[in-house]
Amino acid sequence: MSQIFDQTFERTLDALVSRATPGQSFEAWTFDDAKSRREAEERLKKKGVSARIRSAYKPLLFTFLEEINLDGVDTIEVRYPVHANAPANRFRLEAYPLAALVGDAKIDFIARDDDSFHYDVTLSRNGKQETLKVLAPNRVHTDMVGETNVSPTGWFRPAGDASGERLETDYERLFEAAIHAVANHGWGDEEPYFEELNIRVAHPAEDLALSVGDEVVSLREALHEDFYFSLLEFFQKKSGRPLGDRGLKPGQIVPEIIKSAGEVSLRIETRKLSTTFLDGDNQPIDEAREPVAAGQLAALLADIGGEAFDARSRSGRVLAARYVAGSDAAVMISGGQHPNETTGIVGAIRAARKLAERKGAHFTISPLENPDGYALHQRLRIDNPRHMHHAARYTALGDDLEYRTPENSGAHLNEKEIRFKAQEMSGASLHVNLHGYPSHEWTRPLSGYVPRNFAMWTLPKGFFLIIRHHADWENQAEALLDRVTRHLGAIPGLLDYNNRQIALYEIHAGETGFRIINGFPCLSSIDDRHTVPMTLITEYPDETIYGDDFITGHTAQMETVLSAYDAWQEILVGEVA
Repeated sequence: MSQIFDQTFERTLDALVSRATPGQSFEAWTFDDAKSRREAEERLKKKGVSARIRSAYKPLLFTFLEEINLDGVDTIEVRYPVHANAPANRFRLEAYPLAALVGDAKIDFIARDDDSFHYDVTLSRNGKQETLKVLAPNRVHTDMVGETNVSPTGWFRPAGDASGERLETDYERLFEAAIHAVANHGWGDEEPYFEELNIRVAHPAEDLALSVGDEVVSLREALHEDFYFSLLEFFQKKSGRPLGDRGLKPGQIVPEIIKSAGEVSLRIETRKLSTTFLDGDNQPIDEAREPVAAGQLAALLADIGGEAFDARSRSGRVLAARYVAGSDAAVMISGGQHPNETTGIVGAIRAARKLAERKGAHFTISPLENPDGYALHQRLRIDNPRHMHHAARYTALGDDLEYRTPENSGAHLNEKEIRFKAQEMSGASLHVNLHGYPSHEWTRPLSGYVPRNFAMWTLPKGFFLIIRHHADWENQAEALLDRVTRHLGAIPGLLDYNNRQIALYEIHAGETGFRIINGFPCLSSIDDRHTVPMTLITEYPDETIYGDDFITGHTAQMETVLSAYDAWQEILVGEVA
């Protein structure tokens, strides 16, 4: 273990209280939860100071939650700015999921022609109109990798001052200090640069669950996401790679953002990789209500029978898989490439158990392709079970195993070897690869708000499918999508679930950009990068769901595998005929 940085920061709310003088009146915007902001206002009141402290994060949403009375309001018009250095829908996205929180009132979002950082809100109530201006403090800045961002920031506005000025908050100072500490450290020139790079933050913000699906507003989760992807981008630039390159192998970057009682602190250090799992109790697999124990997965996999094969992760953990030979056309089934996407892992093993009971079944099953990421996800969920934890998305090398090839991986083929073995053993022409994505809004508030290179994933939009196929497999791809979506459409409640999420997505983000096939959003494209001619990728909004929602999710994943398997038999028989 080697320490790189350690600092405690003065809390912005404490600074506002200590520096205020009796008789003063002001407004401030900080990155704090509502309870902490109200407490600070009370402390100021006792000093003879009149203050209103608002949220710098998602200010329009919090204005509606904390200050606007919607009794009798039947229509709402929100005019939002459009800035040249941000996506056109950026400030519309930042209001999410407001449209689902205004009851029966009709809400319209209209882009303004200017880039002033405020919303113009018009409420129609009992035939009368009320207007208000909601400040959305932002700053235009250049980040560590040279990108220009428009990011939320703290703000201070004394009484009588119409504009106010930027207030650099503890949240922002902590983030900048961490990025600079890592950037200025001597990492050498050879990947991987470390085993684990641990960024441990103590921050007092409480999460706020909303009454919409799995939506939760979390400053700590947002900080995790911004740290993780900002540091990936720094190492991408350091290595000479383009931003977003998934072949980078810096090591395992682990932001651990822990709730404190009031302290704001940061410690950065390098650590050795862990080699064990933090398994909980076994669960009935068909009714698993949360991510299952790695040991239980291994036991269920062994029960399937067939021929065992495996690979090793960077830490030495085993990727176990099975090959069941039969007379059917072979199908590869995998889960856990991104192991914070948890329903696919359970759905894969459930589907394989059912297929193993069939006469002639022919498949490979590797339900947990990234065990190092899964172990990290177990660890991070202890403190923050409802956070999406994208640090657990990639391998302990810091790359996406999908993008490894024998040519570019050097000594680190590791997890990807399981797929090459599966294809070689089975000869499969279809790979069903089970994935998920955030079940609530995903943001990077200090780096432009919208996750760079992942804008299409920022809001949930239901269960959808992606097909990547070789150039001469388009007809089979269309047939597969048609058959699978028709099967999924018969699952009670799944289409309604999709329709609700898509409707809210379109209000706040615009068109999905997907084709709708039998009620399901789908993308199909030619991609010769995969060695298997046809890859069907599922995307269920499962980061992070539990209980009945988790059961619904892994059941949909299982049904997708089974329907794709059956459809593939029909499609290939039709080709032969």
